[in-house]
Amino acid sequence: MIDLSPVITTVAGAYNETTFFLAQQQEGGPLGPEFGKASPVGLLIIVALLVAILTLGWMFHRRWSRMNRRRIFAERHGLDPFDIEGVRKAMAEAGLNEKNKKDFL
Repeated sequence: MIDLSPVITTVAGAYNETTFFLAQQQEGGPLGPEFGKASPVGLLIIVALLVAILTLGWMFHRRWSRMNRRRIFAERHGLDPFDIEGVRKAMAEAGLNEKNKKDFL
């Protein structure tokens, strides 16, 4: 049988030296009162993403509500909910014209 203990010790020793070397603090680098401060561009990006997410949520809510309203109307009047023109015409005849609402897009 082959004795692998010297090989394991050498690999473990090399691993410990590498870990010690990687964990040491680097010399020089960005130091001073301005190090680590964020720029206003980051805040601008976060605000833009927040506005985009809120706008998408608002648009989804309007579309979901409109689709749900059309589905309920179609079920109550015995129409096929997938017949878009038929439901639109029946809603217009019932006085529930959705064209009065302004579309965002």
